[in-house]
Amino acid sequence: MSYATQQDMVDRFGELELVQLTDRVNVPVSTIDAVVVARALGDASAKIDTYLTKAVKLPLPTVPDVLVKTAADIARYYLHGKAADKDSPVTAAYNDALVWLRDVSRGLVELSVAGETPAPAGGGSVKAVAPNRVFTRDTLRHL
Repeated sequence: MSYATQQDMVDRFGELELVQLTDRVNVPVSTIDAVVVARALGDASAKIDTYLTKAVKLPLPTVPDVLVKTAADIARYYLHGKAADKDSPVTAAYNDALVWLRDVSRGLVELSVAGETPAPAGGGSVKAVAPNRVFTRDTLRHL
């Protein structure tokens, strides 16, 4: 399941940037290579899933807008590759996306889908059972 589409990428970053990042055939560059975009979006979605698995049950019934943005930012970073400068807005958006995903996986940020919080991953509450106490007031009274 991909959290963003090629059109989401075009809407956010513009067609020209995607043409420049993906067209590896035409000189001068002229078209968006859908295969390259799909690969970057798939990689971004896989990375997102590694974080979300700890917090919510996957697959999500609907994709919240925040995940579309997160996937687009990560995919854009992947498309830039080694050309992404460490101080560029592309790298900053990627790092912000990873911080947000870490917060979701730790439960610090709640992910809501269509106004509802998805079911948490895992089995439920924790129950601890301990043996009876060995030393009590009564057993220590005679010492």
